[in-house]
Amino acid sequence: MRIGVPSEIKVHEYRVGLIPSSVQELVHHGHEVVVQAGAGLGAGLTDDDYVAAGATILGTAEEVFAQADMIVKVKEPLAEERKRLRKGQILYTYLHLAPDAPQTQDLIESGAVCIAYETVTANNGSLPLLTPMSEVAGRLAPQVGAHALEKAQGGRGVLLGGVPGVPAAEVVVLGGGVSGTHATTIAIGMGANVTVVDRSADALKRLATQFGTSISTVFSTRSAIEELVRRADLLIGTVLIPGAAAPKLVTRDMVKTMKPGSVIVDVAIDQGGCVETSRATTHAEPTYVVDDVVHYCVANMPGAVARTSTFALNNVTLPFALALANKGWKQALIDDVHLRNGLNVCEGQVTCEPVAQAHGLAYVPAEKVLGL
Repeated sequence: MRIGVPSEIKVHEYRVGLIPSSVQELVHHGHEVVVQAGAGLGAGLTDDDYVAAGATILGTAEEVFAQADMIVKVKEPLAEERKRLRKGQILYTYLHLAPDAPQTQDLIESGAVCIAYETVTANNGSLPLLTPMSEVAGRLAPQVGAHALEKAQGGRGVLLGGVPGVPAAEVVVLGGGVSGTHATTIAIGMGANVTVVDRSADALKRLATQFGTSISTVFSTRSAIEELVRRADLLIGTVLIPGAAAPKLVTRDMVKTMKPGSVIVDVAIDQGGCVETSRATTHAEPTYVVDDVVHYCVANMPGAVARTSTFALNNVTLPFALALANKGWKQALIDDVHLRNGLNVCEGQVTCEPVAQAHGLAYVPAEKVLGL
């Protein structure tokens, strides 16, 4: 199979779909890899590194899309990239389709086989291809939140960890999953007072066991969220429903009750965000203000630490890329139910139920597409 790696074109997106060691693995298995010139530079990977691994360098994205049987990316294809997809071509990347009707429609019309990292599953019910980026985004959230709290950035002028004689900031983390746990780890390390909210009693027990008296845990109810939002200096939203749009747990009215200059970091923005006033931003213009509350809603947070993120992502995406290349997409999906769960759009049909529900489209199970 010929695998193509184009440069990412989302604003300030520096990650790349394959690293040289991944290229070397694919070439070792008899496949060809074509990489757009300069695709890895943002992650510190040169064209010479890719050539040494066995890749061929192509000058333009058009050439990569035209020659490749499978496109391996990081972020969802933008409109100009979607036009280059063709029927039967495999697209293997993050898609986040539930809040993105135009992308969903374009992928349907392309006839491509679109496999989303974020809905591939594992035996334990986790999302292994989403996990490393959730870890990165979670760890970044207190860091970017602390910066946004600085007065010069529009924040309250509060130091996250305080100093002796002056209280630390109140940090509220919505969601105790992967991102929420990592956000909590860093916020504690920065000296903040941390409260984690979740609707799973098991998650709250796990967090209490892990962090002990360093945090407070609260069972999620509307009343509890209303009270905590009002007290928060920094609110970090990490709520996830796999494949579906994030629930709006924090309403516009709740935001109005927050302290002037307080900060919201909505890690869930890839799936539409869990705060009603959230809208996707970029690393070029990461924040905006609503009702005197600073909102940080960058949809590709891990792109800020592109090298760490790229290597972490390849660790988990490579085995599935090898399966798709070695077996072809149909056999690979037939053989592995977890990879099959990653199939979102296939040759004009929507095969992810939450995506179909989000856009009022017909849902066709992947098993039916595969004749199982």
